[in-house]
Amino acid sequence: MPQIVFFVVAAAAPLTAVVGVTPASFSLGNGPGVPLTFLLVGVLYLLFSAGFTAMSGFVGSCGGFYSYIVAGLGPIVGVAGAMIALATYLTIEIGLCGMFGFFLDNMVTSSGGPSLDWWIYPMVLLAFVYACGRRSIEFSGVVLACCMIAEVTILLLMGVGILHMVTEGPAKPVLFTPFGPSTLMPGLGMSLVFVVTAFIGFEATAIFGEEARDRGRTIPRATYIAVVLIALFYAFTTWTIVLYYGPDRIQEQAEQHTATLYLAAVKSLLGQLAGHIMEGLLVASLFACALSFHNTLNRYLFAAGREGLLWRGLGRTHPHHHSPLYAGIVQTAIVMGAVGLFALGGADPYAVVFAWMGAFSSLGILILQLLVSMAVIAFFWRKSYGMSLWRRLIAPGLSAVGLAVCLVLMSGNLELVSGSSSWIVQGFPWMLLAIGLAGAGIALWVKARKPEVYVRLGRTFHPELG
Repeated sequence: MPQIVFFVVAAAAPLTAVVGVTPASFSLGNGPGVPLTFLLVGVLYLLFSAGFTAMSGFVGSCGGFYSYIVAGLGPIVGVAGAMIALATYLTIEIGLCGMFGFFLDNMVTSSGGPSLDWWIYPMVLLAFVYACGRRSIEFSGVVLACCMIAEVTILLLMGVGILHMVTEGPAKPVLFTPFGPSTLMPGLGMSLVFVVTAFIGFEATAIFGEEARDRGRTIPRATYIAVVLIALFYAFTTWTIVLYYGPDRIQEQAEQHTATLYLAAVKSLLGQLAGHIMEGLLVASLFACALSFHNTLNRYLFAAGREGLLWRGLGRTHPHHHSPLYAGIVQTAIVMGAVGLFALGGADPYAVVFAWMGAFSSLGILILQLLVSMAVIAFFWRKSYGMSLWRRLIAPGLSAVGLAVCLVLMSGNLELVSGSSSWIVQGFPWMLLAIGLAGAGIALWVKARKPEVYVRLGRTFHPELG
């Protein structure tokens, strides 16, 4: 269970999300209300988890959300979801490569090193990620744990330093101002658009179910622990940074100092050395995030290959580590190719590669989570299997409504999320719809030409069958 929790939290990339996502939420959203917004989104994902974990005992595949959608809504919608998931996780990795190249190049040049083409750094990153990803989940879990602990430590030290400064100073009355209901509005809608992206990587708990010793206990526990940890940690970190700058000034400071909002606080409280360490840990955070999503996508490709949707070689495992073998090679080659194409096209690694891919993948994740909430309701509608009304209907129904609201808000604000008014960015929802329809078409083709494959899609099982 600890390794699976590390995968989820590492995929959330605590330092990357804090430095890269929350300043936009502060400046464009509800300012001092961001900490409370994180808690609200945490509640939304706990509602999602109630149905998600209730169904985890009936889904026996490493296909993640795909398996849940097949079990609840049928193979046609399930394969549509699988294609959206593959596109989503590939774009996440490509976006991370852009951010990695951008930050590492800045760090090297600011330290007096040579200025290299940005794409060189992600190529090295992908090689290391592939090497770690072909090992067992326990090995990757240890690597992720080291990165995550270092990230969390530096941010906790900053938070503790800020609390010490505030409690020793004259500003004690504002201590809990960020958690007041009045801070939520206005700007809650825009804040939600950015805050929900901090929870990406959520389905890793289900994807590694086949590798867990006791799936029935491990997956629910890992899911709830991961959601609570992510929500509380982000709420604490954003709360302390609000206290550092002041509830009345945080929105202005985030707008003027987007890139250095947290770095300036760390250097002021912990010294210049801590600031340099934080910069290095940001690179480690990006590596951990890339490794986590690499493993997630590996298992999606593995499931698709094993079930005959894609090349069956993708369903082969390593003879010693028992991890997906060729899936890692294929996805690494695809991501390297995409990075190369962006580089040849002269795309900016941060403003285009990271920002555009981040917007696309965030939409994709919300679509998948919405489909899963609907799948849970449909699955238990046919037979309750002794599940309470709360877990099989009310909680997933509430989460579906909340996720639908977030999806509409994000779709309507893609220009702000991506930082671009390009027609390509505005077409992301339609691209995802086209990918889903293509997946549905594949399922229909398989049903007509390979009925023996079609009936096995999703690999679901019922408890009475073991």
